[in-house]
Amino acid sequence: MVGAYARGVENHSLPRTAAFFDLDKTVIAKSSTLTFSKSFYQGGLINRRAVLRTAYTQFIFLAGGADHDQMERMREYLSALCKGWNVQQVREIVAEALHDLIDPIIYDEAASLIEAHHTAGRDVVIVSTSGAEVVEPIGEMLGADRVVATRMVVGEDGCFTGEIEYYAYGPTKAEAVRQLAESEGYDLARCYAYSDSITDVPMLEAVGHPHAVNPDRALRKEAQAREWPVLVFDRPVRLKQRLPGLSMPPRPALMAVAAVGAAAATAGLVWYASRRRSLAGRAA
Repeated sequence: MVGAYARGVENHSLPRTAAFFDLDKTVIAKSSTLTFSKSFYQGGLINRRAVLRTAYTQFIFLAGGADHDQMERMREYLSALCKGWNVQQVREIVAEALHDLIDPIIYDEAASLIEAHHTAGRDVVIVSTSGAEVVEPIGEMLGADRVVATRMVVGEDGCFTGEIEYYAYGPTKAEAVRQLAESEGYDLARCYAYSDSITDVPMLEAVGHPHAVNPDRALRKEAQAREWPVLVFDRPVRLKQRLPGLSMPPRPALMAVAAVGAAAATAGLVWYASRRRSLAGRAA
């Protein structure tokens, strides 16, 4: 163990556990994919009209009005939009703009929870509907152990075909969580999950400790009915600007999950973080 960061304090006589985080509006304050629209425009991948449309879509998303039908239309639009994009170019654009665009919109509360779960010996898994080319670098920045994300079909020319190989959305997220639990030996009854969207109820109810974060209206109602904790994250902050003792530690390269087919003190730290945010949610 080096410095302020230590792993492996969880009781190893018990099954392993994990914390599953949705990404957009749960860990970061915006849509991860749509945030890169200007960078994609500057890189010649989209035109000005597409930039304006993605800006409008981002507004609808942030306003909490993106229901199932709108999410489906967003999926169809983004699939058609990225058809023909060179995958390597996309990765280079994301890598170049990542810290400028994503670092400032990471919720301080989410980063603290990620650290607390790691300190307690739990794996951290990002489960996002956004594309893997965007989510995987963000997961690495956050120190996630694994990522589940949407994957587009890539042709022999190295470009997206416009077809979706795996869509990480709704019940599919819950299936991915259960597959990971089986392959990694997670005890889902002792695992945690966090999301802002009603569409992630299947993932939330798959674990023993579900949490609604900045929930949309439907999820807030569901969380209240089920007595799930409701957390309010409202402090986006650059990771480097956080307290030195709470800065994200260097971590091994995360494992990307294709998902297509086949310590009492530290525990108290997580409980305290959840309790504090739960009380803040009720006050809100």
